[in-house]
Amino acid sequence: MIREDRIELNDRFMKVFELLEERGEIVKNDRNGRGMGDFAQKILGNRAYGHIIRAFLNPKDKRVIDYHQARTLCRLYGVNEEYLIDGIGTPFGFDLPRSTTADVPVNLGNILFTTVEAFAGTAIDTGTAAPEDLEYFAIPGISGNGLVAFPIHGNSMEPVIMDGDIVICKEVSSLRDVIDNEIYAVKQNGAIWIKYLQRIYDHKKRVRSLKLISANYLEHDPFEEEVNEYTRLYKVISRINKL
Repeated sequence: MIREDRIELNDRFMKVFELLEERGEIVKNDRNGRGMGDFAQKILGNRAYGHIIRAFLNPKDKRVIDYHQARTLCRLYGVNEEYLIDGIGTPFGFDLPRSTTADVPVNLGNILFTTVEAFAGTAIDTGTAAPEDLEYFAIPGISGNGLVAFPIHGNSMEPVIMDGDIVICKEVSSLRDVIDNEIYAVKQNGAIWIKYLQRIYDHKKRVRSLKLISANYLEHDPFEEEVNEYTRLYKVISRINKL
């Protein structure tokens, strides 16, 4: 009988596999290094084991991924090991310090305040600072964990978001969760953009890039950014006007 923790691990694996397909890092019938055989070679050590990967992806099959294979996947594809192994955080990349009662005193609040420079770079990450060294705050009506806030510099989103406003964001774990023409923070290659977002698809209906559109379109033209393993998206859920 399969242990419950292994079943839960495999469920997370299926979600990660789906996200890797969305990103174009796995293409099942590809013959240029991204196919199922290539994936099986990397994770199981044999490209002929594609059928075993398919078994892992079949909820009705009794075969499930093991912890060693899962850690190999994390190392080779940049998956957040804490998410895949323990079910904590989000599948990829930037994860805010967890603001649970075990980690952050209640009086610190649930929203992490930072600078846009720190948010764009690597200064904030799980384990880089004790929770009491970070600045948290709370706002009535905004609950939940994994929230980050930072100030806006520039006029590209005026009059919707003004220079000096503070935006509060929550990470989006899948491109499928993106709602076109709503406002997101796009974090990529050490830069942050706050823009209206539209997904651009390739001929196989995969998201290949994002169109970033400013509210102040008379001064700022729209542009596209290619989606890659470094792309992180955060839904802007609220803003605070400067006093």
